[in-house]
Amino acid sequence: MLQIKNSTAIKFFFIAALCLSCALSFAAQIAGTVTHLSGPLIAKKADGTVKVLSLQSGIEQGDTLVAEKDTYARIKFADNSEIVLRPNTQIKIDQFSFEEDKPNNDGFTMTLIKGGLRAVTGLLGKRNKERFGLNTPTASIGIRGTIFIAEFVPQDANQPGSGASSPPAGNDAQGNGPRAPGLYVQVLDGTVFLKNDAGNLDVTAGQFGFAISFTKPPILLPNNPGMQFSLPGNFPVSLNQDNANNESKSGSLICEVR
Repeated sequence: MLQIKNSTAIKFFFIAALCLSCALSFAAQIAGTVTHLSGPLIAKKADGTVKVLSLQSGIEQGDTLVAEKDTYARIKFADNSEIVLRPNTQIKIDQFSFEEDKPNNDGFTMTLIKGGLRAVTGLLGKRNKERFGLNTPTASIGIRGTIFIAEFVPQDANQPGSGASSPPAGNDAQGNGPRAPGLYVQVLDGTVFLKNDAGNLDVTAGQFGFAISFTKPPILLPNNPGMQFSLPGNFPVSLNQDNANNESKSGSLICEVR
């Protein structure tokens, strides 16, 4: 009887230790960290809970980040990539898998629900471009070795419909005039490949791209459609010193870098 009890106790403690080890391992899987913050930033967790983030808060796979109306937030990821969220932005971290010595396990996918971001790709995006993706309702983005700005304007009752293939005339670099719903991209460094069900488009440094829906091909715009992204004064241009020389570098839409 004593042997049976001892055997049962050993099994119990073994299972408990294994569960604790798995829980600690899961908890340690932090995709990124909040390094700069100018206002409220909320994370909607995969289990439905909501957490208010602060400096040095961890970002996990499955989190939907919500930057409030006055919030800029910089997130640095484990592969040394980074994003800066502008106010009124929502983005979901769908997947993040990175180990420096295991490139075959790479995977980084985000979904931009609304708003805009400025991004600098890191090691993962440089060595495995096909495993880095930024999705939106009108286009999907794969990027490597570049800096970009992406903005998604959702459909709104006060906006023009999606029947057009480009932003309405009259939109300018100051943002005057209405903004058509869709995905806007500004490439500031490198080249990206914009892609959806209707076509593909190269966008290079200094160019602007636009995709209004998955059923209409992305197009180049002749000038800035009203994209503006000014970092707060306490935000460095980039945490990646190799890319910190020029704030004007940026770019993204539906992309695969070539």
